[in-house]
Amino acid sequence: MILLDTDVMIEILDRKSRLGAAAAKKLLESGEKVGTTSLAMHEILFGLVKYGKPTDAVEPFPVFPFEGADAKISSKLEVELEKEGTPIQRMDTMIAAIAINRGARLYTFNSDHFTRMSKFGLRLLD
Repeated sequence: MILLDTDVMIEILDRKSRLGAAAAKKLLESGEKVGTTSLAMHEILFGLVKYGKPTDAVEPFPVFPFEGADAKISSKLEVELEKEGTPIQRMDTMIAAIAINRGARLYTFNSDHFTRMSKFGLRLLD
């Protein structure tokens, strides 16, 4: 399974984006189930609603919620990265935890934020 980060979804939704077209092609060729997190979906819907754009393109998208087990993982990630002196945004640790907990790979264009969490079991889509 592949979970999409917000930045990948934005590019895919932008029909003029070559990066988004390449990402969509990569996902189709993978043959894997694709979804997103409730957190990424919130960010996408917030932007669409804020700018008066239709939300129907993302509403049927499979969404994986942030649950109690994810909270346990994300809090550990956040504390460990803070101890190392490389703190990360809470939303990113929460998204990573959802992927880790479900054995999914995360597809993001913001790999510098997420690569630091690979030692905790986060797998990124190359």
